[in-house]
Amino acid sequence: MTETTGGELVVKMLESLGVTHVFGVVGGQTLAITDAIIDTDAIEFVHTRHENAAAVMADAYGRLTGRPAVALSTTGPGATNLLTGVGGAFRDSSPAIIITCNNNGENIHKDDAQNADHIDIFRNYVKYGRLVAHPTAIKQAMEEAYINAMTGNPGPVHLDFARDTIEQPVENPPTVPDVHPARSWVGARPVAAAAQVEEVAARVLAARKPVIWLGNGGNRGKASEDVLALAEALNIPVITTFNGMGAVPTTHPLVFGALSRMGTKLTTRVIGEADLVLALGNSLNAVSTTRWRRRLPDVVQVDIDPAMIGRYYADVTTGVVGDLAAFARDLTAATAGQAPKARESRADWIADLRGAEADWWELSARTEPENPGTVSPAVVVRELRGATPEDAVLIPDAGNPGVWSFLWEMPVPYRYIKPVGFGNMGFALPAAIASVADAPDRPVLALIGDGSLGMSLGELETLARSGGPVVVVVLNDSSYGNIRQEQVLHFNGRTVGVDFQDVDFAQVARGMGVKGVRVTDRESLVRAVREGFASGRPLLVDVVLDREANAWTYEAFTPYEG
Repeated sequence: MTETTGGELVVKMLESLGVTHVFGVVGGQTLAITDAIIDTDAIEFVHTRHENAAAVMADAYGRLTGRPAVALSTTGPGATNLLTGVGGAFRDSSPAIIITCNNNGENIHKDDAQNADHIDIFRNYVKYGRLVAHPTAIKQAMEEAYINAMTGNPGPVHLDFARDTIEQPVENPPTVPDVHPARSWVGARPVAAAAQVEEVAARVLAARKPVIWLGNGGNRGKASEDVLALAEALNIPVITTFNGMGAVPTTHPLVFGALSRMGTKLTTRVIGEADLVLALGNSLNAVSTTRWRRRLPDVVQVDIDPAMIGRYYADVTTGVVGDLAAFARDLTAATAGQAPKARESRADWIADLRGAEADWWELSARTEPENPGTVSPAVVVRELRGATPEDAVLIPDAGNPGVWSFLWEMPVPYRYIKPVGFGNMGFALPAAIASVADAPDRPVLALIGDGSLGMSLGELETLARSGGPVVVVVLNDSSYGNIRQEQVLHFNGRTVGVDFQDVDFAQVARGMGVKGVRVTDRESLVRAVREGFASGRPLLVDVVLDREANAWTYEAFTPYEG
């Protein structure tokens, strides 16, 4: 009779739970798991240059698919290298399974090589964590972890396996179903009570200027169609949080963009004129509310996590626990009888907002940089939209790339991800590789600053191995641009710790197996990006950026002042 090792049982459980991808860096302690992966066609192992990239890949995969992937590392520094990426998944509610492999159980907490208390290290950045120190505990621990990752507000979970647990045979190994029954119900979400829906319906009908402020829950709940149906039925404008971008198409006539601490002029007007806010899947966090300095009218906050409701703005908040897509459908039905009257009453306001939207787009229409031989970041984003396939995934990195992506038009929902809650740099390149792992033919545009690329540069070689229609556009201003601009603005032009030598990232990319070109004008940029997507192979475009452009003072991003 063939023995089953703990590592083989781990892999069988991953198959049963529907996990198809493991991202990681191998080490001595991981070998019992990675060797077992060789024997299955159901799981792809993508090895990375750094464990942080593996954690980011698992995060991005969870955002794009709604299903967890695994980030795998060995003990000690391998595990701590995962932590930043795990923090990003936790703060942005992305399901992922984090697996660390520790020393033998009898030596954990002793002075063994690379000793570290992984459970304590990850405790504040996962929904669930557990040391698995005996082979008989593997199945139940993995089931519990998966259920925690996928239910309620999704997020990363952590399993720390003792080395001997996964290397030794499992006595009387448990039967593992081909398809685990938990997969059929973990996606179920609570539905708001009918009485609450009726109460909210009366308030929405009575409001003169209600606004839907859609958060990251709109992405996690795939609520675009239902939210837009509600907006259309009652003529309600829709804005998103910074983290909710991509949850609804920005090209819809009732969608007016994202609101965060850096704007925009249009969305601050929308929220400023509102007399009722429907905060759907929106935690009302610091990024959305300018660290809670933004004054809000009455708020109806809908969330599947009761603990998020009324955490901020409690004095004006009415809470509704439930899935926001179902809530939107139920509210549409509850207001149907009086919807025509409500829709007509808001027609003039919506017309005014659409005029303001046209004016807002005009603010970003200037194309000439202040410094010759460079390209302004607003031009990069606006020109890239026309050169990028409509269904492409846009992945801006932390800092200025995310801010300039306010100018990105999204005709297709759920094609946009970025790090918000944790703001972890070095996100876009590994996330692009994860997108290709999920859908090899789906185009990806990664918008990344030179500072972030410096933190994830080794993954260009991973991208060369993975292939796919990925265009990496580097906003290269030879600095940590967002922080440099803040220093210039608030410290009388004095800067420190933010400037680099000029790096030709196109040349670096070529040395790592990815085609690279450097551009200094918009025509060359557009041509290169179009050719890159047409080739179906990875391309890095190094854009020499105009350093005079400042996201903090850019007129389209400044608040509306009425």
